[in-house]
Amino acid sequence: MIVEWLGTVPYRDALSRQREYRERVIRGEAPEALWLLEHPPVITTGRRGAGVDADRVARAGFDLVETERGGLATCHEPGQLVGYVFRRCDSGVRSLVCALEGGIIAACGALGVRAWCRDGYPGAWASGGKLCAIGLHVRRGVSMHGFALNLVNDLAGFELIVPCGLHGAGVSSVAREAGTAPSPRDAAPLVADFVAGALHKNVPPRVTTVDERRHRE
Repeated sequence: MIVEWLGTVPYRDALSRQREYRERVIRGEAPEALWLLEHPPVITTGRRGAGVDADRVARAGFDLVETERGGLATCHEPGQLVGYVFRRCDSGVRSLVCALEGGIIAACGALGVRAWCRDGYPGAWASGGKLCAIGLHVRRGVSMHGFALNLVNDLAGFELIVPCGLHGAGVSSVAREAGTAPSPRDAAPLVADFVAGALHKNVPPRVTTVDERRHRE
C-alpha cells in the first residue's frame, strides 16, 4: 500500500482525483493507497442525504458537496485529518470498515485517548462524542472515500449538521479529550502506521509527501 500526505486540498478537487485514481486501481494500473490530507471548510452528504440547510452552510463559509459515499452528512475543516482508502474489498465492505475502526482506535490510544466502536454507527467514539467518521463507496470491488479524524479542529462546522443522524450524540476531538493533539501533518505518520497495519497485518507502509513524489518523478 502506498501512503501519501497530500497537504490541504479543496474537497471537490480531491473527489475528482479519488474517482480517477480508483479507476486506475480497478484497471490494475495503480496500487492500493491511503491518502492523508486536510480540507478547507466543507459539509458533505452521502447517498442517504441529510436534510442540510444549504443557505446556513453557505453563510457559515462552508462549501456543500453531495457524494456517493455511505452515511449521512459530515464536516471537514482545517485541523482534521482525512484519510482516503483505495482498497480491494475481497473480504467485504464490513471487514474493511472494521479494520479502519481498529486502526483509528489504536491510533487514538497512542495519542492518549480511549476510543471505541458503536454498533451500527461506523467510526470511533470517546466520552465526549464522535471522534472519527467513516464512510466508503465501493465500485467493482475497490473502495474510495474513508475516514475523518478530529484532531485540533474547532468542531464549529458540526453545528451545521446532525452527525450520523443522531440528535444530541455529540462530537469531540483528540485535543478536547486529551488536552492536546498534533496537527494533521504531524499525526499523519502515526495514523498511517496504525491504519495500514490494521489493513495489512502490520506491514509497514511507505509514506511520502507530495514534494517527495514530484522529486522522484
